[in-house]
Formats: sequence, structure tokens, C-alpha cells
Amino acid sequence: MSDTLPYTRKDVHYDNAKFRPRSFLKVITQSFLTSNLKRNCFSFSTGKCLILLLIFGVAYLMLTHTSPGHIVTHDQAIGNKNIEGDSSITNSDGRLKKLWRRAPRLPPRIPPDTKVTNNGSDHVPGNLDVSSTWITRQQKVKEAFVHAWSGYKKFAMGYDELMPLSKHGTDGLGGLGATVVDALDTAMIMGIDEVVAEAGSWVEEHLSERISKKGQVNLFETTIRVLGGLLSAYHLSGGENGLNLTHAGPKPAVYLQTAKDLADRLLSAFTASPTPIPFSDVILHDKSAHPAPGGLSSTSEVSTLQLEFNYLSSVSGDPKYSLEAMKVLDHIKNLPKVEGLVPIYISPQSGQFSGENIRLGSRGDSYYEYLIKVWLQCRADSNTSYLHEMYTEAMKGVRHLLVRKSIPNGLVFVGELPYGPQSDFSPKMDHLVCFLPGTLALGATKGLTKKQAMKNSMLNFEDLENLKLAEDLAKTCFEMYSVTSTGLAPEIAYFHTKEFSEEGLDGGNKSSEFVNDIIIKPADRHNLLRPETVESLFVLYRITEDPKYREWGWQIFEAFEKHTKVDTGGYCSLGDVTSIPPHRRDKMETFFLGETLKYLYLLFGHNSLIPLDKFVFNTEAHPIPINLKK
Repeated sequence: MSDTLPYTRKDVHYDNAKFRPRSFLKVITQSFLTSNLKRNCFSFSTGKCLILLLIFGVAYLMLTHTSPGHIVTHDQAIGNKNIEGDSSITNSDGRLKKLWRRAPRLPPRIPPDTKVTNNGSDHVPGNLDVSSTWITRQQKVKEAFVHAWSGYKKFAMGYDELMPLSKHGTDGLGGLGATVVDALDTAMIMGIDEVVAEAGSWVEEHLSERISKKGQVNLFETTIRVLGGLLSAYHLSGGENGLNLTHAGPKPAVYLQTAKDLADRLLSAFTASPTPIPFSDVILHDKSAHPAPGGLSSTSEVSTLQLEFNYLSSVSGDPKYSLEAMKVLDHIKNLPKVEGLVPIYISPQSGQFSGENIRLGSRGDSYYEYLIKVWLQCRADSNTSYLHEMYTEAMKGVRHLLVRKSIPNGLVFVGELPYGPQSDFSPKMDHLVCFLPGTLALGATKGLTKKQAMKNSMLNFEDLENLKLAEDLAKTCFEMYSVTSTGLAPEIAYFHTKEFSEEGLDGGNKSSEFVNDIIIKPADRHNLLRPETVESLFVLYRITEDPKYREWGWQIFEAFEKHTKVDTGGYCSLGDVTSIPPHRRDKMETFFLGETLKYLYLLFGHNSLIPLDKFVFNTEAHPIPINLKK
């Protein structure tokens, strides 16, 4: 019988049964089985035995005395020495396994200057650049605050406000050193201990005496600026489980005691009134109060006291402050409204609204702001649920009655009803109305990011509508800046509509896409360093995480730096934002340090600093903690 298969040598490379190429191993095996080599290998001899022993010996030496070649770093070498000292047995037994083991994956190389977070995640260089940009810009805001404070300290320390051009101070808010108290918590948030020490020492040494001796002050202005500032400083300096952002200045109890003394005197505005609506003016030294000339109070003023008085009751343990303040909102709850909207005046004598003027600008604005913020502050108390209902109804009314679009480019704006819902609509929008985008966003997500709120199924259709309106209005508020020659907004703007148009009253920036949408009348062209737009940019950035709000804020800050900074210290208001160079006014409002620069600093900073689900900001930007104890 033939020892080979009956086909040619090349056929060995194919599996004829399946008609496909055969593997190399199968070819070798087939050749071995069909050759004389098979018989020769199976015959045994001493020589062959010795050769096999030699082969196995060499293989053993190779397995036990070699290891896979690889590069070892200095740190790895040190680590290997420590391991070898304790694991000699394991190493000798495992060398065979090592030969077959896959090479270990080494961690990626990290540049020497790259920081690693505590949770171990690496910063991508691109993100590092973005982060460092905003840290740098935040530092610029901090430097601006120091410059503003230095001018105030040098020329007006202890006065309410600085007049930076004439370099002296003025008392226009009752003489309680309003700038000191307004700026105090901003300095704490920014970590400027030197300013905290200076402002805090002034409060400790002078404010109580002034409170006991001063005459007439406005209930609203004194509450939001001075009382709110003291209470925020109390919390941020460590009072009542506070944040303890600083160790400079007096002990927290100093701020609390001063706040109680002031509030006890302000309470006379409530107790002297025949209705739950307080009088507007208080005489501090004799604890008396009286109505404003004409007898009416602003709706926004009487309804923008509750955050401060509620918090004071919580930390002092005395409910009297909260009880008096909350009576106001409880009373307004039962008054007639127009789709949730209210007139801008109310009478302390009758307890009823006066007139029909409906607007979200001056005298109306913070009524709507505090509906949602007081509810957020007291959410744990089911007795305040009516506030959320009032807010929800009011925002429906805003969308239905007050929201319009300009022509030709469709900017969304909020107008006014000067003579009630049956009268003509006015396309007038105060800069003050630019608080609304932030309030709408806060009301929609309750301080969480939009992403978190969506994940938790917290947003209903109306919340999403409000959030969309917030973003549209924020765009309009920013364009009120970019449409002017200086890049700063006027105090009041009008919008071009089918029913309203005036020629030759644009903002001066002819390159703006919206130069024909926004009308700025000569009497409205001033800028007071107001905070409302950057407030809303801050809230919207926190909630939507959209970086455009930061970029818009930076453009506004640069315009403030360019046109309002005074070389000798401080910043000034402007008389006309549509002209270059702008006419300057001799005034630095307290809210520039207390609000505008604070919101810009927070806008450029990390979201964990004063988080919106843990704090509400009063209407003067003083952060107040929420979920108060009863």
C-alpha cells in the first residue's frame, strides 16, 4: 500500500471535502502522518532519550530564569523592591504564569502642571483653560470691589454713600452707614478679611449708637439693606450653624444683637398701622412710624420684608418679627387681583389697593419676587402654600397680559398697564424688570439645575414655559446693554411695536442687530450701576449651566470698568449711556458693592458657593438660608 495520498503535493494545502484552505498546522500534521518520519520517531534509542532530556532541561531553565522584558520607572522600581522582600515564594512559583500574562496597562502620562481633583478625575487641558479664565475674571471682580471700597473708606467711611467725583460722603438712606453694611457680606463671600475687619469693626463700634439716635428712615430700604446685611453677616460669619466664611471682624452675636435692636424699632411701622399694611416711614430714636406723604405705601415695599423678619425670628427664637411681616402677605392674599397681578400702591389706612397701575418695574417688582422666595424659605410650613399659588397665578397673568415682542427682530419684553387691563398697553420696561428672568428660573427648578430638576421629574409644562420666558427675557435685558454706545443699559427702555414707534432714539450702537427694536428716551438714558441683569445672568447660569450667561456678564463688567471706574477710588453712575464719552454722575449706589459686584463674582465662581437650593437672596442680594426652624 502506498504511504502517500493519491493526489499531488499542492493538494495537501486544501481540504477537498469542504473545498476551503487548510490551516498550516493541519498541513504539517498530514505530512507527518503520510511520511516515513512517523515510524522513525516512534522507535526508541538511548541517543534519542538523551536528546529529549536535553531539550526539556533547556526549556526549564528558560522558564524559571527569564521574565518579560519591560521598562520600569523609578517609582515602580521602588515599589518592586518592597514587593520582592515579602513575596519571594509567590514570585518563584508564579514565574511560569508571568510568562503568559498580558503586559500591565500603565496609567496615562499626566503633564507635571496638571492638577487632579480629590475624586481622582483628571482635568482636561481645555477645561483647565476655561476654568482658569473664569478664576482670573472672578479675581478682576474682586479687585473692582476692593477699588470701590477703597474710595468709600478714604472719602466717605460711615456715610450712606460715596460721591466719588467730589470725594466725599452723603447720607441719603437715614445715616446708618448703608454702604458698610451692604458691602459686608460681599467681602465675606469674596474672602477679603481686611474689608470684613474694617466693616465689622465699624458696625460694632458705631451702628448701635446711630440706630438709637437717628430719625426718619424708610422701612423697606432699611430692612433690605441694613437688616438684611446684618443677618447675612451673622450667618456667613458662623452664627446659628452658619457657613463661617471668615474669622475677621466681631463675633456673630454682635451682628444679631444689632439686627434685633434695629428690627424692634422697625416693628413700629406694623404696630402703628390700623391694618396689616405697615406705614412706610419709621422714626428710629422714638420707635414711632407714619405713612408717606399722600398716605400710600408701595406694594413692593410692604411685601418685601418677610425674608428678613422670618429669618430673624428663626435665629432669635422670638416669633413676633415673622408674625407681623407675614400678616401682610396673608392680607394681600384675599385682595382682588387682575389674573394674579396687583396695582403698585396700597393704603395702610384701608388695607386696599389704590389705583390701577400694573407693572413689574418700580413699586411693583419685588412683590412678585418675594412670593416665590418666601415660599422657598418656608417650604416646610404647609401654611405658606398659598404663596406658591399666588406666584403661579401671577406668572400666568404676566405671560397673558404683559409679555410682547418687539419689531423688527422679536425681542421678548414685559410692558405695563398704566391704567389697568382695559386701557392701552405701554411697551415700557424698566431695567428693574430684569430681576424677572432669575425669579422665573428659580421658581421653575426651585434652585436645582435644570438637568437635576428634569432627572427628578420636577418640571411641569408651566415650569418649562417659565424657564423659556426667563431665557428670552435675559436675552432682551442683555441687548439693552449691547445696543448702547457704552455697552451699559439705560434706566428705562421702550420697545418698537406696531402701535409704538419713535425715530432717532436708538442706543447709539449702530452695529447692534437690535438697534431698531429698542428706543431710549433722553430722560431715561442714565445708568445707576444696577444689579438686576447680572442677578438674572447668575441665576440662569447656575440653573441652565449655559456659558453664554457668563460671557454676557463679563461684557457688562468690562463696560463698567471702562466707563464708570474713578481713578481715585470708587465707581460712578452715568448720565447718558448712548454717548461717548458718557456724562458722569457723582454717586456710587450702595447696591453696586452689595449686589452688582457680588452677583458678578458668584457668576464667575463655583456653583457650590452660596448654592441656590440652600439660600435665597433678598432683594438686596443678601443670602438668607432656607428651611428655617420654627
